[in-house]
Amino acid sequence: GYSMTSDTVAPTKLWQLATYVVKPQLNRLPGVSTIVIQGGQEPEFEIQPDPGKLVESQITVPNLLDAIARSNLVDSPGLVEHNHQLVLGLVSGQVHSAAEIGDIVARTTPGGTPIRIRDIAAVSPSVKPVYTVVTANGKPAVLLNIYRQPDSNTVAVAGEVHKAVGNLLRSLPAGIKIEPFYDQSDLVSASMKSVRDAILVGVILAAIILVLFLRDWGTSIVAGLVIPVTMAITFIVLKIIGQSFNLMTLGGLAAAVGLVIDDAIVVVENVVMHFEAGQTRAEAIRRALREIRVPLVGSTVTPIVVFLPLITITGVTGTFFRALAITVAAALLTSLALALTWTPALSHLLLRSERAREQRNGRVMICLIGWYERAVKALLAYPAALALGCVVVIGMSFLCYRALGSDLLPAMDEGSFVLDYLMPAGSSLAETNRVLTGVERILHSIPEVASTARRTGLQLGLAAVTEANTGDISVLLKPNRSRDVEEVIADIRERVNKQYPQLDCDFHQLLEDMIGDLTSSPNPIEIKLFSEHFDLLKSWAPRVADTIKTIPTVKDVKNGIEDTISGPAITFRVNGGVAARAGFTPQEIELDASAIFQGEPATVPMVLNNRPYTLRVTFPPATRASLDAIQNTLLVSATGKVATLGTLATIWNDPGQAEIRRENLQRDVAVTGRFEGMSLGKGIALVQKKVAALHIPSGIRVLYGGLYQQQQQSFHDLLFVLAAAIVLLFIVLLLEFGSFAAPVAILASALLSTSGVFLALWITGVTFNISSFMGMIMVVGIVAKNGILLLDADQNLRRNGATSREAMIQAGERRLRPIVMTALATVAGMIPLSLAIGAGSQMLQPLAIAVIGGILASMLLSLLVTPAVHYFLARR
Repeated sequence: GYSMTSDTVAPTKLWQLATYVVKPQLNRLPGVSTIVIQGGQEPEFEIQPDPGKLVESQITVPNLLDAIARSNLVDSPGLVEHNHQLVLGLVSGQVHSAAEIGDIVARTTPGGTPIRIRDIAAVSPSVKPVYTVVTANGKPAVLLNIYRQPDSNTVAVAGEVHKAVGNLLRSLPAGIKIEPFYDQSDLVSASMKSVRDAILVGVILAAIILVLFLRDWGTSIVAGLVIPVTMAITFIVLKIIGQSFNLMTLGGLAAAVGLVIDDAIVVVENVVMHFEAGQTRAEAIRRALREIRVPLVGSTVTPIVVFLPLITITGVTGTFFRALAITVAAALLTSLALALTWTPALSHLLLRSERAREQRNGRVMICLIGWYERAVKALLAYPAALALGCVVVIGMSFLCYRALGSDLLPAMDEGSFVLDYLMPAGSSLAETNRVLTGVERILHSIPEVASTARRTGLQLGLAAVTEANTGDISVLLKPNRSRDVEEVIADIRERVNKQYPQLDCDFHQLLEDMIGDLTSSPNPIEIKLFSEHFDLLKSWAPRVADTIKTIPTVKDVKNGIEDTISGPAITFRVNGGVAARAGFTPQEIELDASAIFQGEPATVPMVLNNRPYTLRVTFPPATRASLDAIQNTLLVSATGKVATLGTLATIWNDPGQAEIRRENLQRDVAVTGRFEGMSLGKGIALVQKKVAALHIPSGIRVLYGGLYQQQQQSFHDLLFVLAAAIVLLFIVLLLEFGSFAAPVAILASALLSTSGVFLALWITGVTFNISSFMGMIMVVGIVAKNGILLLDADQNLRRNGATSREAMIQAGERRLRPIVMTALATVAGMIPLSLAIGAGSQMLQPLAIAVIGGILASMLLSLLVTPAVHYFLARR
């Protein structure tokens, strides 16, 4: 969005420049869909008849409008042959100036004398009636809201628009300023930069893990090179399948940094092990691949299988995470292909035999192997301890989950917000403007505020017609500030409510509000009261609103009655009998009243300098100076009879009417509000407790909607995804191992590892939302990946003659290093995302924290619970 302001150019000229110069130029840009202009003054021509002269000449307002329509025209009667040519015939009566408008004949007297418009009316340039106020940084402005096409690139379109605006400024009159008041591409670019940095830092951290464990630069390079190559190929795959580079696809790449290296680590570590055993380079690679190929394919398929149920999910959850799932799946398949082909080839070139044979497990790994052996033997000796430990883990998970707050989406600092406001019903535009001018002063006194754009009588969006007592202010914050957006909003809310208590405010960030609008649930709190008895709703809705206001964290409460009441109205009820005797029809009376109030536009505009101008018939200002003046204005009928509006219609003063809302054909009122400093789940629990204490009568049905309803639906969908993922994992594992013991053992540790998710979220103070829920689902697939590697080694040892006890211990010792390495590499890749450094990074922070917690827990549970459960089940 751009604001156009000027201290030297008239508002009408500003509107014309925005409409006829700036808008056409920007509309030509590729990717631009719609441009909505708000503010300024649209020029037109006013035809102001004298009521006395209308009566004297017996000309009505409909006569004037018809005369303009019949005269101001251009039409073609057809074609005619002339001088051996076929010529188009045209009939034109178009007017192009105020003088020509005055020359239009309104009617002819019985004696044949024409009565022209100039004889009974004054014609002069004017402006369209304005019932709105649009400002930018406190100055009158024209706002240009630019929307892109759905399939276009936000950053590219914004770049082209910025470039075009810069070029236009050089051709516009001096003194005009065009400045952005909202630029979504800034958030997109900053988010992409943050995720890009997270990918780079994750690569570096994963490489450090490799060097620490493999203690050889050659092997580390072999495994580490997989990351950039996988990313490059994944970029190509995403381009082919039509995915754009956005926050979720780049977030998927960042989340996959630690995962894509897992396959390479397993292959390289296995090659190194065979190399250390004294085999030649070629033989070590061949045997390592033969040994690891099947479990490697199975362990890569399992996390991909977890994402399959996401295909069936619609709404916000499906839209957000389907792109992430596709990206991670593409990256994992790419890494698998590279691990089986490219990585062995590099190993043949870069592994050095003299270093490889000298390489042994370090002191730390020796200690870990010794500890692991003792722990496994203890579990075998005391199986009750295993069961008790699992119960303790489940109980801890439940307690952590209950202590967590829950939300729909993670809180994200967009760097801007929108202040929606509502004055008492019926407030005049002047009074609303006076209060909002004070609000703008408050906003500009906040050090974090960079600029503002205010609409009064309008709102942000395509459908932008509202009443004069409402509107919104777009507030852009400075990029470098000490307080986040929620702290700034809390400060502004307190100041505005203290200084202007009559103003009802609602604060929200733009993307948050857009997502809410898409789900038809823009408010965190939405208490829907259903009843066919409106009087019952009218009495109870304010009580519910007053009750939840007592909760300190609940802000911006609206009772659903006062905020939906329109302004008062004056109804002129036509007296049919009186009007008929006076020769007036209701349509004539309506046109006359329209000419008195705000003027009646002619159906055909006047063209001047190739631009259309509305012709508006309007009575002099004195006729609408008061209600008495309106009633006493003389009107003339088509039959020549004279009457006043007061004699033709009865005046009724109607109070403001409440908006009629229905859902599923049931009348309802929605009490709404927002939370400050509290999660959605905990806040709604408090609200429900307060509302339940009111004992609302049975004639009213209560339903909680808004973002809470959307959250419950999203959680239900993700729970289905988790359940379906577990079933698919079980089927895959059953097909791979051919027995029930292995799938049960692997899934047991995978599900227990989710305890790390809840513990990590509780420690970091992050709420449980759809992002962290998605992270928990990913943990199940990742942990199953480690279990496959472990039990595959166990089965190989059993086939070679080892007892079940020996096989379990040796398999754990054999897979300890790759499992720890892959887990730490995954954690290292997620650390940058978990720190949420940079704009937009908060969206993926809960996912990263959930994965880190689950993976850290799985390092213990996969190595202990999986083999122990498998041992006891397989033994039977």
